[in-house]
This record gives sequence, C-alpha cells and structure tokens, in this order.
Amino acid sequence: MFTQVTKGIKVSVQTSFEGTFFKNYRMHYAFGYTITIENLSKDTVQLTARHWDIFDALKDPETVDGEGVIGRKPVIKPGKSHTYSSGCLLASPIGAMKGHYHMVNFTNAEEFEVEIPTFKFSAPFAIN
Repeated sequence: MFTQVTKGIKVSVQTSFEGTFFKNYRMHYAFGYTITIENLSKDTVQLTARHWDIFDALKDPETVDGEGVIGRKPVIKPGKSHTYSSGCLLASPIGAMKGHYHMVNFTNAEEFEVEIPTFKFSAPFAIN
C-alpha cells in the first residue's frame, strides 16, 4: 500500500493486476486501484478535481485532469473517509501513476492540493 498525508488529508492506494486483453490488434494490461481519502484534520473538506500523471514503460507519459472522482465530488467530514476504485489500461506490464486532488476547506474557504503518492503497476509475470 502507498500512503501520503498532506494538510491532514491521508491518501492510501492499493493496486491490483486485472489481466490482459487484445484491443485494436494490441495487447493491453489492465490494472485496478482503490484509493481511500481520510480526513485527519478538524475541518470538513470537499474534493473538487483531480490531476493524474500516468507513466507507461512503452509510451510517453499521459496527463489527465477532471472534476471529482468517478463522477462524484465527495464532502469528507473530520474523522471520516471516502473510498473509490478505478482502473488504468497500459501498453506495458509495468507503469505508475501519481497526481493530486484539488480540495476546498469548508471552514475557511481555502483551496489546496493534496498529493497522491506515486503508485506502481506491475503484472506478476513481469517481475523476477
């Protein structure tokens, strides 16, 4: 598990290899990840946007920006958490992702970024 805390917000990531499949005459490697965002601060916060840098051993890095996570903009009260699962397709059996969430603190209206730790993907057969 990969974990990082920024301004009282703890982000933990668990990854999994989901399998391979052919699409457009190319092999693709499917990876899943589950992220838990815990509010260790005393203030209520809302996740409003995300930024991802995706690294694939066989392709140039890709950047993805978007609103919320999986169609939601969760509000996380002190002591509570939000967990969601998503996935990533790579051309290689090895890769990584990192990024940040854009958050708003409801107490003081401060906007801030919460770092998502770099987490690695690797198919079991790709590592010796």
